[in-house]
Formats: sequence, structure tokens, C-alpha cells
Amino acid sequence: MIEIIGTAAFAASGAMTAIRKELDLFGIIMLGTITAVGGGIIRDIVIGRIPPNTFLHPVYITVAMITAIFLFLLFYFKPELDGSKHIKISEKVLNILDAVGLGAFTVIGIDAGIEAGYEKYYFLLIFLGVTTGIGGGILRDIMAGEIPYVLKKQIYACASIAGAGLYTLLLQFSQSDYTMLISAGAIIFIRMLASRFDWNLPVVKKTNTTAQNEDSSAETDEKNSF
Repeated sequence: MIEIIGTAAFAASGAMTAIRKELDLFGIIMLGTITAVGGGIIRDIVIGRIPPNTFLHPVYITVAMITAIFLFLLFYFKPELDGSKHIKISEKVLNILDAVGLGAFTVIGIDAGIEAGYEKYYFLLIFLGVTTGIGGGILRDIMAGEIPYVLKKQIYACASIAGAGLYTLLLQFSQSDYTMLISAGAIIFIRMLASRFDWNLPVVKKTNTTAQNEDSSAETDEKNSF
């Protein structure tokens, strides 16, 4: 159930991106689906699971497509919902579901690596978990012509890395379902705190001199164009 919820949440985020980019129905379904299953496909290719599990068990693609089509119909017949007072509520709900999906897919990615026989390769396990969690979102943003969200906004990938590291560590002592739940819960907790308090990693800000030089260059180019 957690996987299904996470799949629907990721598909919804992809579909909403496509709707705001004014893509057609196929584009909305495509972006929603790739967001939901893209990370898992990359993970399976890395560990040599060919064809990827997504194509062998298409339940997740089906859930993603249904979610994307539902959102298309909702905003097609109710376009006033986008930008209304309800949009903030829906974004909060999507953010919670997205955090659940991130936590679930991260630990599931690690489990896939263990099942493939790589339980002693801890760095690989963490990589597989993080890739499963954030890979679909990166593909979504690239296809939408944007800088991937995980590279510029809030603590997202770092939450997945922290949870993946915790899960890999806890697996040395116990392999119960509680270990998975604790690790996924830690990811959700970090992600929600980052969203609530707008936590971001440090960035290099442009100096006034740089900004002025860019303005001067723009003015020069503008004059030359005349």
C-alpha cells in the first residue's frame, strides 16, 4: 500500500508539472508515469535486472496512468482549480504523499539491491535507494525543460541519502519490517521538516559586481542589436 501511495503521489507531481507546462494528454500521462517509475527503471538497469521489474509487473504503470488521467480530467473540466485557494491545500497533500513515496521507494530500492545479491556493497545499496527515490523526479524535470528540483530546492535528495544510510546501518543488526519502517519514517520526517521550515543547502550567490557586469553586458548586446 505504501508503494501504491508513493506511486500515485509521484505520478501526481509529474502530471501537475505537465499541466502547468500546458502539455497535451499524452504529455501529462508520459510525465506522470516517468516520475512514478523512472527511478525504479534506472535502478534495475544498474543491477542488471533486464527487463526492469516495472515492465514485468505493470501495476505501478497502471496506477500512474490512472492518476495522470484523473488529474487531466479534473483540471480539464475544472480549470478554475489551478490558482484558486484550493491549490495550496492540494499542494500540501501532495507534499505529504510525495514524502511517503520518497521514503518507501528509497528503502525498496535498497531491498532490490539485496535481493540481487549485493548486500555487502553498502555504497551501491545507498546509491540504489537514492536513485529509486529521486530518479523519476530528475527525469520529470529534464523532460519538462527545468533544472532538476533536487539540485536546487530544499532538503530532498539529502533526506533520501540519510534514510538510505540509516537503513543500511540498521540492516546489520536486524532485517525486520520495523527496520524498514524506521528508515522510511526518518526520510519522511526530514523531508517534512525541510518543507515546513524551507531548509536549503548553501548556494553561491552572485555578487553585486557580477550582477552589474551582467547588466552591462545585456545593455551592450541590446545596443549592438540595434
